Amino acid sequence: MGGTVRIGCGAGFWGDSPEGPAQLVRAGGIDYLVMDYLAEITMSILARMKARRPELGYAADFVTMVMKPLAREIAGKKIRVVTNAGGVNPDACRDALLAVFREAGVDLKVAVVHGDDLSAQADRYRAEGVAEMFSGAPMPERLASVNAYLGAFPIAAALDAGADVVITGRVVDSAVVLGPLIHEFGWRATDHDLLSAGSLAGHVVECGTQATGGIFTDWRDVSGWDDMGFPIAECAADGSFVVTKPEGTGGLVSTATVAEQIVYEVGNPARYILPDVIADWSAVRLEQAGPDRVRVSGARGTAPTDSYKVSATYADGYRAGVTMMIAGRDAVAKARATADAILRRAGRLMQAAGFENFEDTSVEVLGSETNYGAQSRAGEAREVVLKISVRHSSKDALQIFAREIYPAATAMAQGITGFAGGRPEPQPVVRLFSFLAPKADADASFELDGEVHAVAPHLPNAAPEPEAATAVIETPAADEPLVEVPLIAVAHGRSGDKGDIGNIGVLARKAEYLPWIRRSATSEAVGRYFAHFVKGRVERFDWPGLNGLNFMLHGGLGGGGIASLRHDPQGKALAQIMMDFPVEVPASWVAKGGALDGWDKEPAA
Repeated sequence: MGGTVRIGCGAGFWGDSPEGPAQLVRAGGIDYLVMDYLAEITMSILARMKARRPELGYAADFVTMVMKPLAREIAGKKIRVVTNAGGVNPDACRDALLAVFREAGVDLKVAVVHGDDLSAQADRYRAEGVAEMFSGAPMPERLASVNAYLGAFPIAAALDAGADVVITGRVVDSAVVLGPLIHEFGWRATDHDLLSAGSLAGHVVECGTQATGGIFTDWRDVSGWDDMGFPIAECAADGSFVVTKPEGTGGLVSTATVAEQIVYEVGNPARYILPDVIADWSAVRLEQAGPDRVRVSGARGTAPTDSYKVSATYADGYRAGVTMMIAGRDAVAKARATADAILRRAGRLMQAAGFENFEDTSVEVLGSETNYGAQSRAGEAREVVLKISVRHSSKDALQIFAREIYPAATAMAQGITGFAGGRPEPQPVVRLFSFLAPKADADASFELDGEVHAVAPHLPNAAPEPEAATAVIETPAADEPLVEVPLIAVAHGRSGDKGDIGNIGVLARKAEYLPWIRRSATSEAVGRYFAHFVKGRVERFDWPGLNGLNFMLHGGLGGGGIASLRHDPQGKALAQIMMDFPVEVPASWVAKGGALDGWDKEPAA
């Protein structure tokens, strides 16, 4: 098989705009429409929905807001659809979709991938002493969801069997792209480099407009936010691909925007473990192939492991939070005093009612650069937003907290106003528990036209290969005077989360800047910079192909996801905070005519 396959991603998360799929179907010239709806915590939310109503548990937006209005066009253009919208109830998603197709008068075959739900085996895992793969904690007694990250081969098998639409539950995000490529090009389980390349294509487009200029460091370079173009990967049989977007749409596809997406939520770029391959993206190359066209090549891969990563979720008490505005002189001090008084008051009344004190609290004075820790330069702001969040095992205890917030309006500092959202209702805390399970535990299959077809697990087909050595980046000699510049002068970046681990990718604006960035941005220095957040170690990985570094901040997100009490529980702002990290560079660079002459005269990116 040969030719080029055009795959467009129309959703990067549950809640993304339905305009994305419509844009791609009507103006993208695509062969496949893929959509990614599942964050790690989403599975728990869907499990609770299904427990209340058995016909729920999937991303209903996919059926009602995407497929219903587009069904006839998708059928007419013979576009095939792959999505993980099935959540914890892919059968119900299929049934709802088939009803839409009948109403629209189209005849499309819908396959469902099964096998990711391992909840029936939770007791066995617990008895075997399975521990959390990052913290080593024991498995909780009760789990809300237990789902393995399946790979792409069940999707490919369903497409081979003639499915027009493939609905999955929990699969690794990039599988919705890799599956069609395996089907189209006949890639085999032993084609490790190709599987890595196809996974990279999926990784680039899986978050929608993040690859086409969305949340880009140099945001002033991107126009058309009101009509952002969704990403398209033009994929070739040799594993190379071009990232682009529909003509005439907003956004920007450049080597920089694509690089930022590649570093997003990846750990070691030389050993990124996926169900179908261990990917080595450390030497990936990017080339601007035309306006809004970036060619990506150089992915390598080795044999996969014999395990699936499994994401389980469990309930861990309740949380509640409130925000209020505080204005006037000494606003920061007033906000902190107000928070202290509210927590003391609520804690005293809770204990009087027979409850323990709060299990965890978080106070953030937004507007005082609270997320910058010791690096804050806000000074004495005269207008701030106070955010107080608390956690407790008892919902009733938090009802006392909720009741005792509003007395602050008449009993505490003048200038308190703008209480957001009324009296807060305590919400369940859901935590993530990740572990490894043998691939044989997941009976992967797909169902099409009432027939179930087993798909053998993709097990290692070769002896483990040693990790490839990355290019050595020499530390520059400081043989001339040095000056400090903020990281943003010499780099751009992107941050995200992996459970309770914050990820920050840093990309040098020019190759010659990288050794100097690396010299200053050591693991220890970055750990000190984020000491107000990081509870564990900071890892640094070299990314020579992209002239970058990747940092992993362990224990850096206050629990991560909805288990975190922070205003930024998923680390979305970490890269922007990192942009003010001080980097020592030769003084000649900032002198007149130097490489960084005038950098501070440009508008802040």
